[in-house]
Amino acid sequence: MHSNKLICDILDYIDNNINKEITVDELANLFFFNRYYVMKLFKKELGITIVNYLNSIRIYNSLKEYKHDNNIMWIAFNNGFNSLEYYSETFKKIMQVSPRTYQNFVKRRTYSTSDLEKIIQNITDLQILRDYVNRYKRHRPVDKVKTKTLSIFKK
Repeated sequence: MHSNKLICDILDYIDNNINKEITVDELANLFFFNRYYVMKLFKKELGITIVNYLNSIRIYNSLKEYKHDNNIMWIAFNNGFNSLEYYSETFKKIMQVSPRTYQNFVKRRTYSTSDLEKIIQNITDLQILRDYVNRYKRHRPVDKVKTKTLSIFKK
């Protein structure tokens, strides 16, 4: 069974532009499809909306930057979020803890056992999503190069 070529192309575009602003309209226009078709097909193929996927991957990518003493605002903007408030809201929704709580966890400061469990579970869930998408992309249909047989070689 093959993955959908359009979805694979969209995933490649997202991977290459994850730190930039990406909208559903932009993706639809870029690939010459209706935005509702793109949204519905993406959800059908991957079981997650485009916006949720974008936010999940951006949050997952941002987790590494807490090790380097970067401030949260810098991390947010460096990972494609346009505001600290939206980043914090999205982070809390996905990780079930605030960015500050995660920063304290990384810096080995204070955190509760329940926060630790949430962090570990949500990092695992994000890794599972990333692995699933990578497996999906490996099953993309092969582009067949159109060739034409010259008349002198036809029997």
